[in-house]
Amino acid sequence: MRRTERYQVKGANSLWNMYDTVSFWKVMKCFIIITIGRFVPSLRVKNWLYRTFLKMKIGKQTSLALMVMPDTMFPERISVGDNTVIGFNTTILAHEYLIEEYRLGDVVIGSNVMIGANSTVLPGVEIGDGAIVSAATLVHRDIPPGCMAGGNPMRIIYTAEQMAERKRTDNPQWHNG
Repeated sequence: MRRTERYQVKGANSLWNMYDTVSFWKVMKCFIIITIGRFVPSLRVKNWLYRTFLKMKIGKQTSLALMVMPDTMFPERISVGDNTVIGFNTTILAHEYLIEEYRLGDVVIGSNVMIGANSTVLPGVEIGDGAIVSAATLVHRDIPPGCMAGGNPMRIIYTAEQMAERKRTDNPQWHNG
């Protein structure tokens, strides 16, 4: 289940009225910083830009690959743990503007998470520590720690227990005993 706050709008669709919900200047600043960050090859510089100017919470040694697109309106609602990889061209949304309402939700991505290229993470979702998200996945609900999820619609492919067993049997060099 996604955890979002819902706000009704009257008249034109909610996106048409977006500047009633977020400052034009904030959106411009976020858009400029994100556009620069999407092309910056240095992970340290990119993380510094996003932490400093967008107030995103990004952990140590986390890698946002080329062209990753954080939310341009509410990036401060995105939190990413340590040592996580977010793949090429992934979009992380903290908002949804619909016809009669808009929704806001925090996105929490744990530590040691791998999100494959071209995925989309929707608002109000939590991805647990050690989870793996396959490429081109629409993350529309929570992913428990240690699981592998993928597809559209997204489903759990392997539970944490199944992943541990796969590592143990498929890769004996990972097993010390």
